[in-house]
Amino acid sequence: MGQGQIKLSGKTAIVLGATGLTGGYLVQMLLKDERYIKIKLFSRSSIGFSHPKLEEHIVDLLTLESHKANFLGDEVFCCIGTTKAKTPDTEMYKRIDFGIPVSAAKIGRENGIETFLVISAMGANSKSSVTYNRIKGEMEEAVLKCGIPKTYILQPSLIGGKREEKRIGEWLAKQLMKVLNLVLVGPLEKFRSIEPEVIAGTMVWLANNNYGNVRIQSHEIKRIYRSHFLNISNQLA
Repeated sequence: MGQGQIKLSGKTAIVLGATGLTGGYLVQMLLKDERYIKIKLFSRSSIGFSHPKLEEHIVDLLTLESHKANFLGDEVFCCIGTTKAKTPDTEMYKRIDFGIPVSAAKIGRENGIETFLVISAMGANSKSSVTYNRIKGEMEEAVLKCGIPKTYILQPSLIGGKREEKRIGEWLAKQLMKVLNLVLVGPLEKFRSIEPEVIAGTMVWLANNNYGNVRIQSHEIKRIYRSHFLNISNQLA
């Protein structure tokens, strides 16, 4: 596909993971964007505020198939993800990081949704010996097999920002990355940490434009955000 803007308006976006760090930024951006008239949230808990555009569905995301009748829209933004520390059981970890995005893609395809964006991770590889990377890689392959015409997989490095929940290991890693970011230059730039609003902004831009790559690495996410979304963001502010 070539790069070029898709001019659509009056769209409905479906967001999974709206209560998370990146998902929260994404929802705020979509609410400000006049191209969207409805934002459907599928979450296990409420986002905590109301808005004329918002339609909340408080559901068990592990049984998303049972909510297929309400899973109707133009675009799906999947911001689901957990960690080993939060979900130490490998089977449950896979049900979340693999099962939910793949279920969403399958339902989306069956319901005629033509745009699907999902957050994966740097290093995702279905052949990896690292469980986290392998599950992410398997998820990517399964999502692509669903055949939604416009699918983008974002592969960020460590995501910065402050979470409401405390993840000590992740916090320490973020502090270290603040120092390492200064020396990660050239080919190593892709390993720099990335802010959640950059990922969210790039997802919005990708949903409304054609782009040449299906899998988009961390440094590429930043470049898209700087080149394209910042201009739109300033207009929406």
